[in-house]
Amino acid sequence: MSELTAHALSGGDLLRFATAGSVDDGKSTLIGRLLYDSKAIFEDQYDAVERVSTQRGDDYVDLALLTDGLRAEREQGITIDVAYRYFATPKRKFVIADTPGHPQYTRNMVTGASTADAALILIDARKGMTEQSRRHSFLATLLGVRHLVVCINKMDLVDYAEQVYDRIVDEFTSFASRLKVGDLEFIPISALKGDNVVTRSTNTPWYDGPSLLYYLEHLHVASDRNLTDVRFPVQYVIRPQSAKARDYRGYAGTVASGVIKVGDPMMVLPSGFTTTVSAIDSPTGPVDAAYPPMSVVLRLADELDISRGDMLVRPNNPAEARQELDLRICWMDEATTLTPGRTLAVKHTTTWGRAKVREVLYRLDINTLHRDESATALQLNDIGRVRLRCSRPLFMDDYSENRATGAVILVDESSNKTVGAGFLA
Repeated sequence: MSELTAHALSGGDLLRFATAGSVDDGKSTLIGRLLYDSKAIFEDQYDAVERVSTQRGDDYVDLALLTDGLRAEREQGITIDVAYRYFATPKRKFVIADTPGHPQYTRNMVTGASTADAALILIDARKGMTEQSRRHSFLATLLGVRHLVVCINKMDLVDYAEQVYDRIVDEFTSFASRLKVGDLEFIPISALKGDNVVTRSTNTPWYDGPSLLYYLEHLHVASDRNLTDVRFPVQYVIRPQSAKARDYRGYAGTVASGVIKVGDPMMVLPSGFTTTVSAIDSPTGPVDAAYPPMSVVLRLADELDISRGDMLVRPNNPAEARQELDLRICWMDEATTLTPGRTLAVKHTTTWGRAKVREVLYRLDINTLHRDESATALQLNDIGRVRLRCSRPLFMDDYSENRATGAVILVDESSNKTVGAGFLA
């Protein structure tokens, strides 16, 4: 195994995290502070934010404007859409998903957290835990986010009182005992002033933990990846019509899980044909191994009938073919409801099918975590368990084991809108 492959598998130099919390808890300000204090914005970007802040009559430079890009967001001072930002430090690269806090935008929170390694749950030190704090914490764990960082914000407005911090820590810890939380960290911060965001603050001498950026830079997420179950959904078959590559046949896609090496035996689903990997091509040239989330082209020893939507797996460890699906679904459409008898298009990895809703088993109250088994439909932002019958088998794993192959999206066939997200759990 090459040094590059070993480094990527052992450490992971990219961290995806989502921010969540109630409205006005300071999510966008925190991200703006991270970007500004880590020198990740250009001077003209800061000047533009300063100019807009002055025009609005703000008493300070509102760093939240670095992420709140929509005009409606700037006018209301809230986040509506999921805003993605990218920055890097000498130790790591980061992708940030700034998700909205309003209850009606729960679907946006689901979108942002679905690919996150960690979730930053912001809590206003003056208000303590709110309904949205519980809602977003539950959603993050439901979507397989294994690391929760609870940022107790606006500590400057409570005079950096240790007892306020301790009270919120106790309250959140009690609530988190009902969730599947793998890693839980608490950090007292002031996003506006910068306390404990990038550097440790002298205003909290009673706190002996890391700053937020230090924690994110050193968070180990490589062990969260599924490097055991090889899953390679085929996205495209490459057959160049060129004299230089007359006999080239490659299968392009993104490694969903597992490690694929040259010489490994592979099986094609659904046909069941077996072969071996003869070469792996990447955008930078041939490599000796591929791992998630690399996009590569696999070349196989045998010429088999393989097309988009097929999946390459280990012969002794295939994904299970499922046609009857019992899924947890978040309904995202404000115009329609999910009811028994409805037919939808379903997309799983690189394949499409059709699914008919057989039964709504229950709707989940994500504030109390209780099941409403009398529910017969799901409305906007509802989460529930639904039974579907698919037109073709889907090769799925449990979402807890594989987030890529354990999830589907539901699409309305008449409008082509994504109306739901489901996962096998």
